[in-house]
Amino acid sequence: MINQQVIELDNVVVQTEGNIVSDMGGEKVMLSISNGKYYNLGEIGGEIWERIKEPVSVHSLVDSLIDQYEVEKNECRNHVTAFLCSLAGEGLVQVKS
Repeated sequence: MINQQVIELDNVVVQTEGNIVSDMGGEKVMLSISNGKYYNLGEIGGEIWERIKEPVSVHSLVDSLIDQYEVEKNECRNHVTAFLCSLAGEGLVQVKS
């Protein structure tokens, strides 16, 4: 069963180790060595993945995406936190308070 974790704007997120990521036609795909699953992160998910190589606050992540893409802050925040919750549930990111 996947643990559901709540991601807040003041949390800090970073990639977990042990994932192989490749660019395929502008979209990121990943193989998790620890669980043996493949993931298609998509274009924006791949962009988020690249931005969390080093620890970053969710707030800073959302702000940087708003600066790059035409998106409303609430919509961006909701999508980013949902995406990060999915990654956290699969053990692909670490979340720190």
